[in-house]
Amino acid sequence: MTSDPPAVSTTIDDARYGARVATVAFAPWRINVFGRELIEALTGEFVRLAEDDDLRIAILTGGIGQAFSMGADVNEMAAIADADEAVAFITSLHNLCQSIRDLPVPVIARIEGHCLGGGLEVAASCDLRIASEGSMFGMPEVRLGLPSVIEAALLPSLIGWGKTRELLYTGDTIDSGEAQRIGLVERVVPVNRLDDELAGWVQSIAIESDATAIRLQKQLLLRWEVLPIGEAIEAGIDSFRVAFHDDTPQKLMQEWIDRPRGD
Repeated sequence: MTSDPPAVSTTIDDARYGARVATVAFAPWRINVFGRELIEALTGEFVRLAEDDDLRIAILTGGIGQAFSMGADVNEMAAIADADEAVAFITSLHNLCQSIRDLPVPVIARIEGHCLGGGLEVAASCDLRIASEGSMFGMPEVRLGLPSVIEAALLPSLIGWGKTRELLYTGDTIDSGEAQRIGLVERVVPVNRLDDELAGWVQSIAIESDATAIRLQKQLLLRWEVLPIGEAIEAGIDSFRVAFHDDTPQKLMQEWIDRPRGD
């Protein structure tokens, strides 16, 4: 097991956008591999953030330049003694992914550099993904004698079954352009524009959209993933009912009706 300490920091910014925005950063020590300590530290950060009722959005950012994350720590996995320990390790990584998905507000993955294996599963657990040009993506587990598991199960809904099979069976990497083309990431921009583009998303979600509606929408999207279509529609109707528990929708719609319009 590595003796390097995990480097995780969370910054809460209430001033830049006029709304509460969290940035969770894990620093680029050992090219951001997920060992037990780092997994535990990141999970704790997201569990803590979930209790912040004023939070509007979170950003997850990894290494600068070389890698968002190269995946699970191979040194730690190679030292695993038995199947039970293996299950404990991979379950801890799943718990990190679940803590991201459980955050009541959207999480944006800011990806610069390689995003592989467990790192890609963490990114897939986020609501949106923005990557710099030159970033690389892949699921190389089969080359290490392992299947891709846990949140790799999210990939078919993002990129389809065919592309999922291609990534998981071959272990090959794809570049950021291909990742955007197949829907693995939503935006790809030059590295010097990465934060400006990210700021545009934050502005749209955290400032221009209603906080309660965004939380309802994330909750509903998670339900849509697992419900049959009929039940998913009924869940949407229930969410619509909740939105009208106060008069916010009426006020916002009236503001939209009353706003000046050009000829």
